[in-house]
Amino acid sequence: MTTMTDSSVREFKMPDVGEGLTEAEILKWYVQPGDTVTDGQVVCEVETAKAAVELPIPYDGVVRELHFPEGTTVDVGTSIIAVAVGDGAAAAAEPVQEAVAEEPKPEGRQPVLVGYGVSTSSTKRRPRKGAEAPAAAQTPASAIQAELNGHGPAAPAAPAAPAAPAAPVTGDRPLAKPPVRKLAKDLGVDLATVVPSGPDGIITREDVHAAVAAPEPAQTAAPRSEPAAPAPSPSAPTSYDTTRETRIPVKGVRKATAAAMVGSAFTAPHVTEFVTVDVTRTMKLVEELKQDKEYTGLRVNPLLLIAKALLVAIRRNPDINASWDEAAQEIVVKHYVNLGIAAATPRGLIVPNIKDAHAQTLPQLAASLGELVSTAREGKTSPAAMQGGTVTITNVGVFGVDTGTPILNPGESAILAVGAIKLQPWVHKGKVKPRQVTTLALSFDHRLVDGELGSKVLADVAAVLEQPKRLISWA
Repeated sequence: MTTMTDSSVREFKMPDVGEGLTEAEILKWYVQPGDTVTDGQVVCEVETAKAAVELPIPYDGVVRELHFPEGTTVDVGTSIIAVAVGDGAAAAAEPVQEAVAEEPKPEGRQPVLVGYGVSTSSTKRRPRKGAEAPAAAQTPASAIQAELNGHGPAAPAAPAAPAAPAAPVTGDRPLAKPPVRKLAKDLGVDLATVVPSGPDGIITREDVHAAVAAPEPAQTAAPRSEPAAPAPSPSAPTSYDTTRETRIPVKGVRKATAAAMVGSAFTAPHVTEFVTVDVTRTMKLVEELKQDKEYTGLRVNPLLLIAKALLVAIRRNPDINASWDEAAQEIVVKHYVNLGIAAATPRGLIVPNIKDAHAQTLPQLAASLGELVSTAREGKTSPAAMQGGTVTITNVGVFGVDTGTPILNPGESAILAVGAIKLQPWVHKGKVKPRQVTTLALSFDHRLVDGELGSKVLADVAAVLEQPKRLISWA
């Protein structure tokens, strides 16, 4: 038996894989204890609130321990894998009984392969108990979901009685992590009334659940002539017929999308305008470009010219490409266009964007669209590709619908919805003829985009699609 020393084992922590993300779910482990790993080797795939990301290990060694099983959601900064390095790599193949100590925490924010780790804090993280599996501390997803839906908390497992409960933290604000604060808010629990059990007086998820499950203080009953009715027995947890219903935990991309859409819909006052346009000439141009040698191997479809039409309209009306800064009470006008394309994936709706799309030629834009779509379909879109968008296109026409009233992507002021292109009777040169027609819808943030500006942008997009030669004359 070999005892591992602190210096021979390194703990790889869940990195900060995207701006503003605080947790990620481990989807798949590519290594097991005893496997040899090299610097840069991918060891696992995790799903954040924005995308699935593969994590490489930043050093050579032998896998000592996987701290969490697949399917576990882990906070950023939490150790997920122990790797024996240097002299300890050979000894890692032998079983050990002593717990491996975590390496000393470095000062400040340390770079990792996919970003920067979280900054150090004076408040320490709750240490993992050696006698418990990491997953045991996690509240089952089904229990949390039942609570958030108003079905009442599931009966928590009885924890081991501590020697003495921690005293409530004195001060203006109780100590708790943001996810714990959100849980307390969702369950209607006042954190000031919760007795903390974590180190340094930190309130944990278990403390919140215990506060919910604790019976309310008995009230003094007024004298009554009738005998008091027996106290009702606690209601049993609501059961569901699994053959008639399927309950899916809300997490990952779906959870982030839901939060973003609710925040956008109830923060930005939306206005949506519509226009129906004859795109017959645009469809003819699409067919001609497909035969052009310069576009060989590129993705050429109506969305390409619609995207270019929107970029032209933004160049003619630059104030549409802006965002609202609530904190500074300023309108931020962007002098670049990061064009977002809404994409439906098995994990949910994502909106990757093409950086500096305004500076791309039509062939370059075609290549960027093709890469964006293929990457999204493979589930390999990076968090960076979904950050910094300025305006978005959503093509609901691929589902056969005429159009919709799209909700703004947070931080943007406009989104264009494109409906199905259909052969319809249309008055053309004084005669009714069958023409290729579609309906466009533009939603915009009425705080910074008034009706005139929104109408001009939508009219310009329609004008380009009706007469594609305007791509040249308005360039």
